[in-house]
Amino acid sequence: MEYHNPVLLKETVDGLNIKEDGVYVDVTFGGGGHSKEILKRLGKNGKLFAFDQDPDALENTIDDERFTLIHENFQFMKRFLRFYGVKEVDGILADFGVSSHQFDVAERGFSTRFEADLDMRMNQKSELSAYNVVNDYDEERLKQVLWQYGELRQAAAMASAIVEQRKIEPIKTSDQLKLALKSFLQHQKENKVLAQIYQAIRIEVNQEIEVLKAFLLQSPETLVVGGRLSVISYHSLEDRLVKRFIRNGLFEGEPERDIYGNFEVPMKKVGGLIVPSREEIKRNSRARSAKLRIAKKL
Repeated sequence: MEYHNPVLLKETVDGLNIKEDGVYVDVTFGGGGHSKEILKRLGKNGKLFAFDQDPDALENTIDDERFTLIHENFQFMKRFLRFYGVKEVDGILADFGVSSHQFDVAERGFSTRFEADLDMRMNQKSELSAYNVVNDYDEERLKQVLWQYGELRQAAAMASAIVEQRKIEPIKTSDQLKLALKSFLQHQKENKVLAQIYQAIRIEVNQEIEVLKAFLLQSPETLVVGGRLSVISYHSLEDRLVKRFIRNGLFEGEPERDIYGNFEVPMKKVGGLIVPSREEIKRNSRARSAKLRIAKKL
């Protein structure tokens, strides 16, 4: 099954500071690119656990006794590692991008390029699909999804247009959704606005922000002292949460200080923000919005 070359491959795996006999986790297995690079750097006693809830990713499993692929959502990382007898690990890698494979399979409904049923589920067993969001959410809730997750200034008007259109007939396909929103899709900005709309609906369908928060909160609990977290995010919502959590151990506000004015945080950033080179973006246009942040447990 064809998957894209992983973004920032060397930089992300370098960030884990791999020890030959260490235990590592790749929570976004996908095509296995990051996992294969980790395994190259592990010795015979090292271990790698990977997570992916997408059944398509199972076809990429790696035949290596040091490797275990867990077919679950990574928000349950801590629970399933315990199931395998693992309480602490030396490093955790996460790449939050939707894989090229998911974009390129028309019937999954992730891409603006294809006519497809409204789906967008990473986990095909999930009950909530893009169809449900578009057709069942009330206008206020739709507006919140488009505003919060798509950062669309015209979210209220867009939500109203969707509600008016679905009064005539259910909006079942991507083309019907584009038709309902055609007045907002000016020719020169159509692709950008559509990408924001799709992003908003996809995040809601897969509860990506809640999953990200659950994962980040478990990371310091799962890492050994000095263990590394290497995270690639692709839009400002994700990157903001990652940055705040690494800095403060919180998603909002400031941590409480002790009587000396100091505050304890679970993680410390390692180096600065890393972004792809021009050469990598030329090779893979989907890399252009990637942001890598690395942290270690204190």
